[in-house]
Amino acid sequence: MTAAFMDLVDVTIVNIAIPAMRSDLGASTSAIQWITAGYALAFAAGLITGGRLGDIYGRKRLFLIGIAGFTAASLLCGIAANPGMLVASRLLQGSMAALMVPQVLAIIHVTFPEHERGKVFGMFGAIVGLGAVSGPMLGALLTEWNLFGLEWRPIFLINLPVGIAGVILGRKFIVESKAPKALRLDLVGVVLATLAMVMLIYPLTQGRENDWPLWGFLCMGAVPLVAAAFIGYEKYKTARDGSPLVELSLFKVKSFAAGIAVQVTFGIATGIFFLVWTLMMQMGLGWSALRSGLTGIPFSLAVSVSAGMSVQKLVPRFGRKVLQAGALIMAGALVLYIWESQHYGMEITSWQMAAPLILLGLGMGLIVAPLTDMVLSEVPREHAGSASGLINTTQQMGNALGLGLTSVVYFGLIDNDLVLGAPHVEAFRHAMWWVIAVLVVIFGVMFALPRRQITPGAGHEAEAGAAVAPVGPALEKTPVG
Repeated sequence: MTAAFMDLVDVTIVNIAIPAMRSDLGASTSAIQWITAGYALAFAAGLITGGRLGDIYGRKRLFLIGIAGFTAASLLCGIAANPGMLVASRLLQGSMAALMVPQVLAIIHVTFPEHERGKVFGMFGAIVGLGAVSGPMLGALLTEWNLFGLEWRPIFLINLPVGIAGVILGRKFIVESKAPKALRLDLVGVVLATLAMVMLIYPLTQGRENDWPLWGFLCMGAVPLVAAAFIGYEKYKTARDGSPLVELSLFKVKSFAAGIAVQVTFGIATGIFFLVWTLMMQMGLGWSALRSGLTGIPFSLAVSVSAGMSVQKLVPRFGRKVLQAGALIMAGALVLYIWESQHYGMEITSWQMAAPLILLGLGMGLIVAPLTDMVLSEVPREHAGSASGLINTTQQMGNALGLGLTSVVYFGLIDNDLVLGAPHVEAFRHAMWWVIAVLVVIFGVMFALPRRQITPGAGHEAEAGAAVAPVGPALEKTPVG
Protein backbone atom coordinates (compact mmCIF):
# COMPACT_ATOMS: atom_id res chain seq x y z
CA MET A 1 0.00 0.00 0.00
CA THR A 2 2.87 2.35 0.84
CA ALA A 3 4.51 1.78 -2.54
CA ALA A 4 1.28 2.27 -4.48
CA PHE A 5 0.58 5.51 -2.60
CA MET A 6 4.12 6.81 -3.19
CA ASP A 7 3.98 6.12 -6.92
CA LEU A 8 0.58 7.74 -7.38
CA VAL A 9 1.32 10.82 -5.28
CA ASP A 10 4.69 11.31 -6.98
CA VAL A 11 3.01 11.51 -10.39
CA THR A 12 0.12 13.75 -9.35
CA ILE A 13 2.25 16.01 -7.15
CA VAL A 14 4.77 17.04 -9.82
CA ASN A 15 2.60 18.83 -12.41
CA ILE A 16 1.43 21.49 -9.99
CA ALA A 17 5.04 22.39 -9.08
CA ILE A 18 6.47 22.55 -12.61
CA PRO A 19 6.22 26.36 -12.99
CA ALA A 20 8.11 26.75 -9.69
CA MET A 21 10.79 24.31 -10.91
CA ARG A 22 11.10 26.20 -14.17
CA SER A 23 11.53 29.52 -12.40
CA ASP A 24 14.04 28.20 -9.86
CA LEU A 25 16.20 26.13 -12.22
CA GLY A 26 15.77 28.19 -15.39
CA ALA A 27 14.52 25.08 -17.17
CA SER A 28 13.75 25.11 -20.89
CA THR A 29 10.42 23.99 -22.31
CA SER A 30 11.90 20.63 -23.33
CA ALA A 31 13.24 20.14 -19.80
CA ILE A 32 9.74 20.81 -18.43
CA GLN A 33 8.37 18.10 -20.71
CA TRP A 34 11.12 15.64 -19.77
CA ILE A 35 10.48 16.11 -16.04
CA THR A 36 7.08 14.49 -16.58
CA ALA A 37 7.55 12.52 -19.82
CA GLY A 38 10.87 11.03 -18.66
CA TYR A 39 9.20 9.40 -15.69
CA ALA A 40 6.36 8.04 -17.83
CA LEU A 41 8.76 6.76 -20.51
CA ALA A 42 11.05 4.97 -18.03
CA PHE A 43 8.02 3.57 -16.22
CA ALA A 44 6.48 2.28 -19.46
CA ALA A 45 9.73 0.79 -20.71
CA GLY A 46 10.30 -1.18 -17.51
CA LEU A 47 6.82 -2.28 -16.40
CA ILE A 48 6.63 -5.66 -18.13
CA THR A 49 10.27 -6.44 -17.38
CA GLY A 50 9.77 -5.45 -13.72
CA GLY A 51 6.90 -7.90 -13.39
CA ARG A 52 8.92 -10.64 -15.07
CA LEU A 53 11.93 -10.03 -12.79
CA GLY A 54 9.67 -10.39 -9.77
CA ASP A 55 8.41 -13.74 -11.06
CA ILE A 56 11.98 -14.97 -11.58
CA TYR A 57 13.96 -13.54 -8.66
CA GLY A 58 11.26 -13.03 -6.04
CA ARG A 59 8.59 -10.39 -5.68
CA LYS A 60 9.64 -9.31 -2.20
CA ARG A 61 13.23 -8.85 -3.33
CA LEU A 62 12.26 -6.76 -6.37
CA PHE A 63 9.75 -4.77 -4.32
CA LEU A 64 12.41 -3.84 -1.75
CA ILE A 65 14.95 -2.96 -4.46
CA GLY A 66 12.34 -0.86 -6.24
CA ILE A 67 11.12 1.05 -3.20
CA ALA A 68 14.69 1.68 -1.97
CA GLY A 69 15.73 2.88 -5.43
CA PHE A 70 12.61 5.03 -5.73
CA THR A 71 13.39 6.66 -2.38
CA ALA A 72 17.02 7.31 -3.37
CA ALA A 73 15.90 8.78 -6.71
CA SER A 74 13.45 11.02 -4.82
CA LEU A 75 16.37 12.37 -2.78
CA LEU A 76 18.31 13.08 -5.98
CA CYS A 77 15.27 14.91 -7.40
CA GLY A 78 14.99 16.95 -4.22
CA ILE A 79 18.63 18.08 -4.28
CA ALA A 80 18.87 18.55 -8.07
CA ALA A 81 21.09 21.53 -8.86
CA ASN A 82 20.08 21.93 -12.51
CA PRO A 83 17.42 20.74 -14.99
CA GLY A 84 19.66 17.97 -16.36
CA MET A 85 20.12 16.40 -12.94
CA LEU A 86 16.39 16.62 -12.24
CA VAL A 87 15.46 14.96 -15.54
CA ALA A 88 18.05 12.18 -14.99
CA SER A 89 16.71 11.63 -11.46
CA ARG A 90 13.15 11.43 -12.78
CA LEU A 91 14.22 8.80 -15.32
CA LEU A 92 15.76 6.80 -12.46
CA GLN A 93 12.60 7.26 -10.42
CA GLY A 94 10.45 5.92 -13.26
CA SER A 95 12.75 2.91 -13.66
CA MET A 96 12.53 2.11 -9.96
CA ALA A 97 8.74 2.50 -10.02
CA ALA A 98 8.70 -0.08 -12.83
CA LEU A 99 10.41 -2.55 -10.46
CA MET A 100 8.21 -1.65 -7.49
CA VAL A 101 4.67 -1.21 -8.82
CA PRO A 102 4.14 -4.56 -10.64
CA GLN A 103 4.96 -6.44 -7.43
CA VAL A 104 2.22 -4.73 -5.41
CA LEU A 105 -0.82 -6.52 -6.85
CA ALA A 106 1.16 -9.74 -7.35
CA ILE A 107 2.11 -9.78 -3.65
CA ILE A 108 -1.50 -9.16 -2.63
CA HIS A 109 -2.63 -11.94 -4.97
CA VAL A 110 -0.25 -14.59 -3.55
CA THR A 111 -0.45 -13.47 0.10
CA PHE A 112 -4.19 -13.54 0.73
CA PRO A 113 -6.65 -16.41 0.26
CA GLU A 114 -9.45 -15.92 -2.24
CA HIS A 115 -12.13 -15.05 0.32
CA GLU A 116 -10.00 -12.21 1.78
CA ARG A 117 -8.88 -10.59 -1.47
CA GLY A 118 -12.05 -8.54 -1.87
CA LYS A 119 -11.35 -6.72 1.41
CA VAL A 120 -7.72 -6.15 0.46
CA PHE A 121 -8.58 -4.76 -2.97
CA GLY A 122 -11.14 -2.51 -1.27
CA MET A 123 -8.39 -1.14 0.98
CA PHE A 124 -6.13 -0.79 -2.05
CA GLY A 125 -8.81 1.15 -3.91
CA ALA A 126 -9.25 3.48 -0.92
CA ILE A 127 -5.50 4.18 -0.79
CA VAL A 128 -5.42 4.82 -4.54
CA GLY A 129 -8.42 7.16 -4.30
CA LEU A 130 -6.83 9.03 -1.41
CA GLY A 131 -3.61 9.48 -3.39
CA ALA A 132 -5.48 10.68 -6.47
CA VAL A 133 -7.27 13.42 -4.54
CA SER A 134 -4.48 14.36 -2.12
CA GLY A 135 -1.54 14.41 -4.57
CA PRO A 136 -2.29 17.70 -6.36
CA MET A 137 -3.29 19.42 -3.10
CA LEU A 138 -0.19 18.14 -1.31
CA GLY A 139 1.99 19.39 -4.15
CA ALA A 140 0.31 22.80 -4.05
CA LEU A 141 0.66 23.14 -0.28
CA LEU A 142 4.30 22.03 -0.14
CA THR A 143 5.20 24.41 -2.97
CA GLU A 144 3.24 27.30 -1.47
CA TRP A 145 4.59 26.84 2.06
CA ASN A 146 8.22 26.99 0.85
CA LEU A 147 9.40 24.90 3.82
CA PHE A 148 12.88 25.88 5.02
CA GLY A 149 13.24 27.96 1.86
CA LEU A 150 13.34 24.78 -0.24
CA GLU A 151 10.53 25.96 -2.58
CA TRP A 152 9.38 22.94 -4.71
CA ARG A 153 11.91 20.42 -3.40
CA PRO A 154 9.79 19.03 -0.51
CA ILE A 155 7.43 17.43 -3.05
CA PHE A 156 10.20 14.88 -3.64
CA LEU A 157 11.83 14.87 -0.19
CA ILE A 158 8.52 13.87 1.41
CA ASN A 159 9.09 10.43 -0.11
CA LEU A 160 12.13 9.80 2.11
CA PRO A 161 10.43 8.97 5.44
CA VAL A 162 7.61 7.13 3.63
CA GLY A 163 10.06 5.09 1.53
CA ILE A 164 12.30 4.21 4.48
CA ALA A 165 9.25 3.05 6.45
CA GLY A 166 8.16 1.00 3.42
CA VAL A 167 11.53 -0.77 3.22
CA ILE A 168 11.60 -1.56 6.97
CA LEU A 169 8.01 -2.81 7.09
CA GLY A 170 8.37 -4.67 3.79
CA ARG A 171 11.40 -6.61 5.02
CA LYS A 172 9.55 -7.60 8.17
CA PHE A 173 6.07 -8.46 6.92
CA ILE A 174 6.12 -9.38 3.21
CA VAL A 175 6.50 -13.08 2.45
CA GLU A 176 8.76 -13.96 -0.50
CA SER A 177 7.13 -15.56 -3.53
CA LYS A 178 8.09 -16.52 -7.09
CA ALA A 179 6.24 -17.82 -10.12
CA PRO A 180 6.24 -21.65 -10.18
CA LYS A 181 7.32 -21.62 -13.85
CA ALA A 182 9.02 -18.29 -14.44
CA LEU A 183 9.61 -17.22 -18.01
CA ARG A 184 12.96 -15.97 -19.28
CA LEU A 185 13.75 -12.32 -19.79
CA ASP A 186 13.40 -10.95 -23.30
CA LEU A 187 16.16 -8.32 -23.20
CA VAL A 188 16.25 -7.86 -26.97
CA GLY A 189 12.53 -7.16 -26.96
CA VAL A 190 12.98 -4.62 -24.15
CA VAL A 191 15.74 -2.82 -26.09
CA LEU A 192 13.77 -2.70 -29.36
CA ALA A 193 10.53 -1.53 -27.69
CA THR A 194 12.35 1.16 -25.68
CA LEU A 195 14.31 2.28 -28.75
CA ALA A 196 11.10 2.74 -30.74
CA MET A 197 9.56 4.85 -27.96
CA VAL A 198 12.64 7.03 -27.54
CA MET A 199 13.03 7.53 -31.32
CA LEU A 200 9.47 8.88 -31.42
CA ILE A 201 9.30 10.91 -28.20
CA TYR A 202 12.81 12.43 -28.10
CA PRO A 203 12.56 14.29 -31.44
CA LEU A 204 9.06 15.52 -30.56
CA THR A 205 10.26 16.91 -27.23
CA GLN A 206 13.58 18.39 -28.42
CA GLY A 207 12.61 19.31 -31.98
CA ARG A 208 11.18 22.76 -31.34
CA GLU A 209 14.21 24.04 -29.41
CA ASN A 210 16.51 22.75 -32.17
CA ASP A 211 14.37 24.29 -34.95
CA TRP A 212 13.08 20.87 -36.07
CA PRO A 213 16.32 19.39 -37.48
CA LEU A 214 16.43 16.70 -40.18
CA TRP A 215 17.69 14.03 -37.78
CA GLY A 216 14.45 14.31 -35.80
CA PHE A 217 12.29 13.51 -38.80
CA LEU A 218 14.63 10.66 -39.78
CA CYS A 219 14.33 9.20 -36.26
CA MET A 220 10.55 9.38 -36.29
CA GLY A 221 10.43 7.98 -39.83
CA ALA A 222 12.51 4.98 -38.76
CA VAL A 223 10.13 4.05 -35.91
CA PRO A 224 7.99 1.73 -38.11
CA LEU A 225 11.16 -0.17 -39.09
CA VAL A 226 12.15 -0.67 -35.46
CA ALA A 227 8.58 -1.68 -34.63
CA ALA A 228 8.64 -4.23 -37.47
CA ALA A 229 11.95 -5.61 -36.15
CA PHE A 230 10.38 -5.87 -32.68
CA ILE A 231 7.36 -7.80 -34.01
CA GLY A 232 9.62 -10.11 -36.03
CA TYR A 233 11.81 -10.84 -33.03
CA GLU A 234 8.81 -11.48 -30.76
CA LYS A 235 7.53 -14.07 -33.26
CA TYR A 236 10.96 -15.70 -33.28
CA LYS A 237 11.15 -15.62 -29.47
CA THR A 238 7.69 -17.19 -29.18
CA ALA A 239 8.68 -20.04 -31.50
CA ARG A 240 12.04 -20.59 -29.78
CA ASP A 241 11.22 -20.69 -26.07
CA GLY A 242 7.68 -19.32 -25.63
CA SER A 243 8.74 -16.32 -23.53
CA PRO A 244 8.34 -13.13 -25.59
CA LEU A 245 8.09 -9.71 -23.99
CA VAL A 246 4.68 -9.24 -25.65
CA GLU A 247 2.29 -12.09 -26.40
CA LEU A 248 1.38 -11.14 -29.99
CA SER A 249 -1.52 -13.60 -30.12
CA LEU A 250 -3.39 -11.26 -27.78
CA PHE A 251 -3.89 -8.83 -30.64
CA LYS A 252 -6.00 -11.43 -32.45
CA VAL A 253 -8.62 -10.74 -29.76
CA LYS A 254 -10.58 -7.84 -31.26
CA SER A 255 -11.65 -6.31 -27.95
CA PHE A 256 -8.09 -6.43 -26.58
CA ALA A 257 -6.56 -4.80 -29.68
CA ALA A 258 -9.22 -2.07 -29.60
CA GLY A 259 -8.73 -1.60 -25.86
CA ILE A 260 -4.98 -1.13 -26.31
CA ALA A 261 -5.69 1.50 -28.99
CA VAL A 262 -8.04 3.26 -26.56
CA GLN A 263 -5.43 3.12 -23.78
CA VAL A 264 -2.73 4.67 -25.98
CA THR A 265 -4.94 7.45 -27.35
CA PHE A 266 -6.48 8.16 -23.95
CA GLY A 267 -2.95 8.44 -22.55
CA ILE A 268 -2.11 10.97 -25.27
CA ALA A 269 -5.20 13.04 -24.42
CA THR A 270 -4.58 13.10 -20.68
CA GLY A 271 -0.83 13.64 -21.14
CA ILE A 272 -1.50 16.81 -23.13
CA PHE A 273 -4.38 18.07 -20.99
CA PHE A 274 -2.97 17.89 -17.48
CA LEU A 275 0.39 19.48 -18.27
CA VAL A 276 -1.10 22.25 -20.45
CA TRP A 277 -3.90 22.92 -17.94
CA THR A 278 -1.41 23.42 -15.09
CA LEU A 279 0.85 25.67 -17.17
CA MET A 280 -2.13 27.76 -18.34
CA MET A 281 -3.32 28.46 -14.79
CA GLN A 282 0.07 29.36 -13.35
CA MET A 283 2.03 30.77 -16.30
CA GLY A 284 -0.96 32.15 -18.21
CA LEU A 285 -3.33 33.41 -15.53
CA GLY A 286 -0.60 33.96 -12.93
CA TRP A 287 -2.30 31.87 -10.25
CA SER A 288 -0.41 30.40 -7.31
CA ALA A 289 0.22 26.67 -7.01
CA LEU A 290 -2.29 26.51 -4.15
CA ARG A 291 -5.07 28.19 -6.13
CA SER A 292 -4.38 25.90 -9.09
CA GLY A 293 -4.54 22.85 -6.82
CA LEU A 294 -7.81 23.96 -5.24
CA THR A 295 -9.30 24.59 -8.70
CA GLY A 296 -8.81 20.90 -9.54
CA ILE A 297 -10.76 19.55 -6.54
CA PRO A 298 -14.16 19.45 -8.35
CA PHE A 299 -12.55 17.39 -11.11
CA SER A 300 -11.07 14.83 -8.68
CA LEU A 301 -14.33 14.45 -6.78
CA ALA A 302 -16.32 14.06 -10.00
CA VAL A 303 -13.99 11.29 -11.22
CA SER A 304 -14.38 9.38 -7.94
CA VAL A 305 -18.20 9.58 -7.99
CA SER A 306 -18.50 8.74 -11.68
CA ALA A 307 -16.04 5.83 -11.50
CA GLY A 308 -18.06 4.12 -8.76
CA MET A 309 -21.37 4.55 -10.62
CA SER A 310 -19.82 3.39 -13.89
CA VAL A 311 -18.60 0.04 -12.58
CA GLN A 312 -21.42 -0.80 -10.21
CA LYS A 313 -24.53 0.38 -12.06
CA LEU A 314 -24.01 1.70 -15.58
CA VAL A 315 -21.62 -0.64 -17.43
CA PRO A 316 -23.40 -3.86 -16.35
CA ARG A 317 -26.59 -2.42 -17.88
CA PHE A 318 -25.40 -0.40 -20.89
CA GLY A 319 -21.98 -1.88 -21.74
CA ARG A 320 -19.59 0.04 -23.98
CA LYS A 321 -22.10 2.86 -24.52
CA VAL A 322 -21.10 4.12 -21.08
CA LEU A 323 -17.46 4.49 -22.13
CA GLN A 324 -18.47 6.14 -25.40
CA ALA A 325 -20.70 8.55 -23.49
CA GLY A 326 -17.69 9.33 -21.29
CA ALA A 327 -15.58 10.29 -24.33
CA LEU A 328 -18.34 12.56 -25.68
CA ILE A 329 -18.93 14.18 -22.27
CA MET A 330 -15.19 14.90 -21.97
CA ALA A 331 -15.12 16.41 -25.47
CA GLY A 332 -18.19 18.54 -24.67
CA ALA A 333 -16.59 19.68 -21.39
CA LEU A 334 -13.49 20.86 -23.24
CA VAL A 335 -15.62 22.75 -25.80
CA LEU A 336 -17.31 24.50 -22.83
CA TYR A 337 -13.87 25.17 -21.28
CA ILE A 338 -12.63 26.75 -24.54
CA TRP A 339 -15.77 28.92 -24.77
CA GLU A 340 -15.39 30.10 -21.17
CA SER A 341 -11.71 30.87 -21.72
CA GLN A 342 -12.56 32.99 -24.76
CA HIS A 343 -15.55 34.66 -23.06
CA TYR A 344 -13.94 35.55 -19.72
CA GLY A 345 -10.35 35.84 -20.96
CA MET A 346 -7.73 36.60 -18.33
CA GLU A 347 -10.45 37.38 -15.75
CA ILE A 348 -11.77 33.80 -15.59
CA THR A 349 -12.20 32.49 -12.03
CA SER A 350 -11.89 29.07 -10.40
CA TRP A 351 -15.66 28.98 -9.89
CA GLN A 352 -16.27 29.56 -13.59
CA MET A 353 -13.93 26.66 -14.39
CA ALA A 354 -15.84 24.33 -12.05
CA ALA A 355 -18.60 23.38 -14.53
CA PRO A 356 -16.32 22.11 -17.35
CA LEU A 357 -14.01 20.44 -14.83
CA ILE A 358 -16.91 18.56 -13.18
CA LEU A 359 -18.16 17.43 -16.60
CA LEU A 360 -14.61 16.41 -17.55
CA GLY A 361 -14.27 14.38 -14.34
CA LEU A 362 -17.65 12.70 -14.82
CA GLY A 363 -16.69 11.69 -18.38
CA MET A 364 -13.28 10.43 -17.35
CA GLY A 365 -14.72 8.35 -14.52
CA LEU A 366 -17.06 6.61 -16.98
CA ILE A 367 -14.02 5.49 -19.00
CA VAL A 368 -11.11 4.77 -16.67
CA ALA A 369 -12.87 2.58 -14.13
CA PRO A 370 -14.41 -0.12 -16.42
CA LEU A 371 -11.97 0.07 -19.33
CA THR A 372 -9.37 -2.42 -18.09
CA ASP A 373 -11.99 -5.04 -17.18
CA MET A 374 -13.62 -4.63 -20.60
CA VAL A 375 -10.28 -4.96 -22.41
CA LEU A 376 -9.46 -8.14 -20.48
CA SER A 377 -12.93 -9.66 -20.77
CA GLU A 378 -12.16 -11.86 -23.82
CA VAL A 379 -8.48 -12.57 -23.05
CA PRO A 380 -7.65 -16.26 -22.38
CA ARG A 381 -6.91 -17.04 -18.73
CA GLU A 382 -3.32 -18.10 -19.35
CA HIS A 383 -2.42 -14.71 -20.85
CA ALA A 384 -4.07 -12.52 -18.19
CA GLY A 385 -0.77 -11.44 -16.58
CA SER A 386 0.84 -10.51 -19.89
CA ALA A 387 -2.29 -8.64 -21.01
CA SER A 388 -2.55 -6.66 -17.76
CA GLY A 389 1.09 -5.59 -17.99
CA LEU A 390 0.65 -4.58 -21.62
CA ILE A 391 -2.40 -2.45 -20.79
CA ASN A 392 -0.45 -0.49 -18.17
CA THR A 393 2.59 -0.17 -20.43
CA THR A 394 0.71 1.14 -23.46
CA GLN A 395 -1.17 3.70 -21.39
CA GLN A 396 2.11 5.03 -20.00
CA MET A 397 3.52 5.10 -23.55
CA GLY A 398 0.54 7.18 -24.65
CA ASN A 399 1.01 9.48 -21.68
CA ALA A 400 4.69 10.04 -22.55
CA LEU A 401 3.78 10.65 -26.18
CA GLY A 402 1.13 13.19 -25.17
CA LEU A 403 3.64 15.03 -22.99
CA GLY A 404 6.06 15.06 -25.93
CA LEU A 405 3.38 16.44 -28.23
CA THR A 406 2.92 19.51 -26.03
CA SER A 407 5.95 20.98 -27.80
CA VAL A 408 3.85 21.01 -30.97
CA VAL A 409 0.30 21.76 -29.78
CA TYR A 410 1.15 24.16 -26.92
CA PHE A 411 4.70 25.50 -26.85
CA GLY A 412 4.71 25.72 -30.65
CA LEU A 413 2.28 28.66 -30.39
CA ILE A 414 4.38 30.60 -27.86
CA ASP A 415 7.00 32.74 -29.60
CA ASN A 416 8.91 33.67 -26.44
CA ASP A 417 9.04 31.15 -23.60
CA LEU A 418 9.94 33.89 -21.13
CA VAL A 419 6.75 35.86 -21.78
CA LEU A 420 3.93 34.91 -19.41
CA GLY A 421 0.24 35.74 -19.60
CA ALA A 422 -2.10 35.79 -22.59
CA PRO A 423 0.05 33.70 -25.03
CA HIS A 424 -0.20 30.71 -22.66
CA VAL A 425 -3.99 31.05 -22.40
CA GLU A 426 -4.31 31.20 -26.20
CA ALA A 427 -2.00 28.18 -26.56
CA PHE A 428 -4.17 26.32 -24.02
CA ARG A 429 -7.27 26.83 -26.16
CA HIS A 430 -5.41 25.60 -29.24
CA ALA A 431 -4.15 22.49 -27.44
CA MET A 432 -7.65 21.66 -26.18
CA TRP A 433 -8.94 21.35 -29.77
CA TRP A 434 -6.28 18.68 -30.31
CA VAL A 435 -7.44 16.83 -27.18
CA ILE A 436 -11.04 17.01 -28.42
CA ALA A 437 -9.95 15.48 -31.76
CA VAL A 438 -8.24 12.61 -29.91
CA LEU A 439 -11.39 12.00 -27.83
CA VAL A 440 -13.46 11.77 -31.03
CA VAL A 441 -11.01 9.12 -32.31
CA ILE A 442 -11.36 7.26 -28.99
CA PHE A 443 -15.15 7.31 -29.35
CA GLY A 444 -14.86 5.65 -32.79
CA VAL A 445 -12.35 3.01 -31.67
CA MET A 446 -14.63 2.04 -28.77
CA PHE A 447 -17.08 0.49 -31.26
CA ALA A 448 -14.66 -2.47 -31.36
CA LEU A 449 -15.05 -3.09 -27.62
CA PRO A 450 -17.57 -5.74 -26.49
CA ARG A 451 -21.16 -4.45 -26.47
CA ARG A 452 -21.63 -5.86 -22.99
CA GLN A 453 -19.09 -6.45 -20.23
CA ILE A 454 -18.22 -10.14 -20.20
CA THR A 455 -17.16 -11.91 -17.05
CA PRO A 456 -13.35 -11.99 -17.47
CA GLY A 457 -11.92 -15.33 -18.42
CA ALA A 458 -8.74 -14.37 -16.68
CA GLY A 459 -9.95 -15.17 -13.20
CA HIS A 460 -8.20 -13.57 -10.27
CA GLU A 461 -5.14 -12.70 -12.29
CA ALA A 462 -7.35 -10.43 -14.35
CA GLU A 463 -8.85 -9.08 -11.15
CA ALA A 464 -5.38 -8.21 -9.89
CA GLY A 465 -4.33 -6.69 -13.14
CA ALA A 466 -7.56 -4.75 -13.51
CA ALA A 467 -7.69 -3.41 -10.00
CA VAL A 468 -6.17 -0.17 -11.18
CA ALA A 469 -6.37 1.65 -14.47
CA PRO A 470 -3.74 4.32 -15.20
CA VAL A 471 -5.13 7.48 -16.72
CA GLY A 472 -2.49 10.17 -16.77
CA PRO A 473 -0.44 12.42 -14.56
CA ALA A 474 -3.20 14.11 -12.63
CA LEU A 475 -5.01 10.87 -11.79
CA GLU A 476 -2.72 8.02 -12.64
CA LYS A 477 -4.78 5.19 -11.15
CA THR A 478 -8.44 4.95 -10.29
CA PRO A 479 -10.08 2.09 -8.35
CA VAL A 480 -12.56 0.06 -10.35
CA GLY A 481 -14.38 -1.66 -7.55
